[in-house]
Amino acid sequence: MNCSQPLFRQSLMMPYHLLEQLFERCRYAFFQFSFLQVIYVDRFSPASRKAAVNEIKRKAACNSFPRVLLFPEGTTTNGRFLISFQHGAFIPGYPVQPVVVRYPHVHFDQSWGNISLLKLMFKMFTQFHNFMEVEYLPVVYPPEIKQENALHFAEDTSYAMARALNVLPTSYSYGDSMIMARAIEAGKVNGSNYMVEMAWVKDIYGVSTAEAMDLLEHFLAMNPDNDGRVKAQDFWAHFGLDCSPLCKKIFHYFDLGIKESITFRQFLVGCAHLRKQPLFQGACETAFEKCRDPETSEISRAQLADVLRLSMLLPSGDRMLDLFKTFDIDGDEKISKDDFMTCLGRFPFLIAFFAAPINGEVYIEIV
Repeated sequence: MNCSQPLFRQSLMMPYHLLEQLFERCRYAFFQFSFLQVIYVDRFSPASRKAAVNEIKRKAACNSFPRVLLFPEGTTTNGRFLISFQHGAFIPGYPVQPVVVRYPHVHFDQSWGNISLLKLMFKMFTQFHNFMEVEYLPVVYPPEIKQENALHFAEDTSYAMARALNVLPTSYSYGDSMIMARAIEAGKVNGSNYMVEMAWVKDIYGVSTAEAMDLLEHFLAMNPDNDGRVKAQDFWAHFGLDCSPLCKKIFHYFDLGIKESITFRQFLVGCAHLRKQPLFQGACETAFEKCRDPETSEISRAQLADVLRLSMLLPSGDRMLDLFKTFDIDGDEKISKDDFMTCLGRFPFLIAFFAAPINGEVYIEIV
């Protein structure tokens, strides 16, 4: 190979002059993004979110920058309601200028809801007109009382924009759109049945979107019906158990409406509520200490079976293996303390099976 020739020519099978044009376009696109001063953020990275907030504060405080344009919902909706605002725009504590956008239409709403970009563009191009209205609202100032945080600031702004749009503000968030998309991907007819008002769940119980998505995978494996509801038999079959009297009592903890089935919201909130009980962590640690092997400080399959017998649970061999795998997080055929605590953190209602070993030392009301 002639070293004076560019290596890309043979590896990409593209003439050099076309490569030069490609590189020029990439540089132009990069220049455009640099010119727009886009603030990049990874939704699931705390460090990235913190860096984005600092960048917002830096640019908002500097007169050399133009106004910072932010989209606090973090996604697009059908425009019939406002979802919860992300707090990054409000943490710096600077006044904000709310702007609402409307898309008047007759045949096609181009606000980009649950539709692909190509389909959106095609439908927009096949209309004679596409209208957009932009309305500037009065500036909203941060609360004068320092104790009121970014949450109240965001709520004040959300209420002002909701009034202008004549819609309701809600506690749904981008996390709900992820949950709905995953349900639809799993073949569920109505993905909205799985939405949980993720902003409210996070504020009250501290549940992250990643944790909710993890529980959703288990819920989808429980064979929910077309309404997104799971029956008790399918619920416990996922854990390798029959619907015993104790299991029915635990299920009724989730089934507040006594409909003999539960939604994903009931499952998620019920688990989160149990984890917040003051004695829950202590109950888990006591249960492990009572059940573990004194020599290995681990729980074997036989020891787990003994505990279940005390709770009048006698799963068959295969089902016993399924339940054991639920606790054996790392798959090493033994339940360590980390495995045990992680499993009960994910499925806190399973602590009820260990009521007999911890009876008299720790009491936590589950059912």
